[in-house]
Amino acid sequence: MPLFAGCSRALTHAPLLLAAASISCAALAQTYPSRPIRIIVPGTGGGGDFAARLIGQGLSPVLGQPIVIENRPVGTIPGEIVSRAAPDGHTLLLSASTLWLAPLLQPNVPYDPVRDFTPVSLVTMSPNILVIPTALQVKSVKELIALARRRPGELNYGSGAAGSSNHLSAELFNAMAKVDIRRINYKNPSQAVTDLISGQIQVLFYNASTVIPHIQSGKLRALAVTSAQPTALAPQIQTMAQAGLPGYEAVATFGLFGPAGLPASVVSTLNTEVVRFLNRAEVKEKFIAAGSETVGSTPEELGSLLKSDVTRFGRLIREANLRAD
Repeated sequence: MPLFAGCSRALTHAPLLLAAASISCAALAQTYPSRPIRIIVPGTGGGGDFAARLIGQGLSPVLGQPIVIENRPVGTIPGEIVSRAAPDGHTLLLSASTLWLAPLLQPNVPYDPVRDFTPVSLVTMSPNILVIPTALQVKSVKELIALARRRPGELNYGSGAAGSSNHLSAELFNAMAKVDIRRINYKNPSQAVTDLISGQIQVLFYNASTVIPHIQSGKLRALAVTSAQPTALAPQIQTMAQAGLPGYEAVATFGLFGPAGLPASVVSTLNTEVVRFLNRAEVKEKFIAAGSETVGSTPEELGSLLKSDVTRFGRLIREANLRAD
């Protein structure tokens, strides 16, 4: 194990070891980072990849080391890699909520999302927009709920992989509205947009950057955004709560994590620089143009969100009997 791997863990050995650990931790604080930092990202070309590359470009000059983005397959592999990495701040993970929801959807996930990671900062959030084809004679969330109750099991929604934000947004809608809109699973979720426009499916929860052009062209009708508060991505669209479903909230979030045991000094350095970068006006504009909002946070706020999601969506996943595809 690297010399600094236990800096933040309690030592119960001899005073000599305690003294040595204190010296090692102080040395790490003074020298971090001492080599290139790699950020592991699930998938290629999505919101996480975009965020990681932008953050890497911004932080590399400040930290004085190259930041390498390492794309890995979507799934549990990125989390497993980081959970097993040395807790020295040179291997990080930028992941969506699939990191902490995966154990609720499938067995034998090789990490514990609470025990095996150190939260650094929330990075972005992006609500989905509930959209329907304009040919569907529905003008509001309340009208959609009424239609779905009159025709249980007859309407369909499109979604990506189980546990994705558009999947859970739709299932939360089903549960809270007490309706039965059936899922159509798409390996390529963008195909769901095409099928929605043509009327092959009737409901879709999808990211703003993709559906707003179709809303503006009149091909799709927006009913609500899935965030608790109005979003800068689509300020003219009401929230689900405003539209008649109080308490509804389901957003896609990305957070930055290190392995468990990341020293407090390293967490502080990373958090300070990431939050400072995300709060820059030009950076906020770039993220909004790409379909998300920056959310620099404290490590504690990210940790609280993780635990809240596990509780809230864990209940939904159990009650709806959702499983990984």
